[in-house]
Amino acid sequence: MQSELIGLGIETFKIALILSLPALLVGMFLGLAVSIFQATTQINEMTLSFIPKIIGIVIIIILTMPWMMNEMQDFTIRMFNMIPTFMQ
Repeated sequence: MQSELIGLGIETFKIALILSLPALLVGMFLGLAVSIFQATTQINEMTLSFIPKIIGIVIIIILTMPWMMNEMQDFTIRMFNMIPTFMQ
């Protein structure tokens, strides 16, 4: 039973990482692109980096929301199906 709980914890962390990865990668690459743009043009406006990142992250969340919901639903169903094995 303890190994099943450890496996469930590992799977929970994997799902959390997989679901957050698209937004994190988009934010990272947009931040890098804006930083390179600011360095080449010598524009030192602090708020310039936030707007593209926010817009990009919102767009990627909207685009990946059906997939994210499907993954979370499948994981939740698997967890509810495992409840009887933990009751023994």
